[in-house]
Amino acid sequence: MADRTPPLGTDELRVRVERGEIDTVVLAFPDMQGRLQGKRFAASFFLDEVLEHGTEGCNYLLAVDTDMNTVDGFAMSSWSNGYGDFAMRPDLTTLRPIPWHEGTALVMADLSWEDGSPVAAAPRQILRRQLERLAAHGLTAHVGTELEFIVFKDTYEQAWDRAYRGLTPANQYNIDYSVLGTGRVEPLLRRIRNEMAAAGLTVESAKGECNPGQHEIVFRYDEALVTCDQHAVYKTGSKEIAAQEGVALTFMAKFNEREGNSCHIHLSLQDTDGRSVMAGEDGAMSPVMRHFLAGQLAALRDFSLLYAPNINSYKRFQPGSFAPTAVAWGHDNRTCALRVVGHGRSMRFENRLPGGDVNPYLAVAGLVAAGLHGIEHGLELPDACEGNAYTARYDQVPTSLREAAALWEDSQVAREAFGDDVVAHYRNMARVELEAFDAAVTDWELRRSFERL
Repeated sequence: MADRTPPLGTDELRVRVERGEIDTVVLAFPDMQGRLQGKRFAASFFLDEVLEHGTEGCNYLLAVDTDMNTVDGFAMSSWSNGYGDFAMRPDLTTLRPIPWHEGTALVMADLSWEDGSPVAAAPRQILRRQLERLAAHGLTAHVGTELEFIVFKDTYEQAWDRAYRGLTPANQYNIDYSVLGTGRVEPLLRRIRNEMAAAGLTVESAKGECNPGQHEIVFRYDEALVTCDQHAVYKTGSKEIAAQEGVALTFMAKFNEREGNSCHIHLSLQDTDGRSVMAGEDGAMSPVMRHFLAGQLAALRDFSLLYAPNINSYKRFQPGSFAPTAVAWGHDNRTCALRVVGHGRSMRFENRLPGGDVNPYLAVAGLVAAGLHGIEHGLELPDACEGNAYTARYDQVPTSLREAAALWEDSQVAREAFGDDVVAHYRNMARVELEAFDAAVTDWELRRSFERL
């Protein structure tokens, strides 16, 4: 990653602490689900101790389910090895103010073991490894993520008490691109945009979406790791701001039977001089881009676990839903899993599989690893889909977490790119979710069966 000025430098942090403007520093890392986990420090203690030496956290944080239950099957952390610690070391390039919490700054942490070796299964480390492989080819990845969410007038506590049923969306009808519709919740959207900008993110726009209460705020693309860190900050911060405003928002992939929350990911490549390598001199796709895109197609099914990591993720993939079902690519074709857009320096591709529940570090690592597979094996790109990919004859996106997990576990491409330990770790994550879901009795079953069967 190129040298960059952090949103908040350590010298400036010291000044603000001395002035009493900052009294708290959050040190956090993304877990398997992409959630921020960590500690809040007194700012003076952070400067005196944590800045140089880091801190510790229980290694079970990368070996629990979504409910934070300890589960078996993870080699790195278990009852048998005592649930020890790993080290959390601040990455000072990520230090930033968090204006939605008074007097607070945040910095991302990298995880390592006691001997200093990186925690291989940590999402940030998984992405770093793939970016290092890419750098060996003289390339850097630039990424933009487009998160959608649904806003409800209920608080998070009210939603919990109602079992997330009968909630009131902030808009009652389709407001896709509607200025009136976004204007109805502009106080919330404006606060999120402005406070994210104050935290060092570059805001582009906000727009309404199709599902009642659904919106999207888009930020400028950046280097891959920077974008993923910003994605994690934004996702956490927007929930916190919503809670402060007495409303709730969800990024879950499929809240109801209508349009789900997507997280389309755009990726382009640059060389060491910062020049785009995606377009050739004739304006068409360069050989590098063709190989990189061919790798996306070749690995898409195997890597679906990285793009769609939850049971609920797969309910988005319905024909005619603007979520993909076909392993196909096309020029500005939203029926395909991979969409090529832009011209010249702006040429890039968009992966349309991920939903709002995606862990961006894992997904982007998957995109880079798939592209490198295409480059290193000289894969040829098939013809573009010119029509409706939903009705054409293509291989299909996995339809369940069970199918995706099996493809991931059996994938030689995944093992070569990520290593056996990482493949096993995230296969176990899927196993845990599947077993929990298989044991659950759902509302659907109760409605169908309680009286009538």
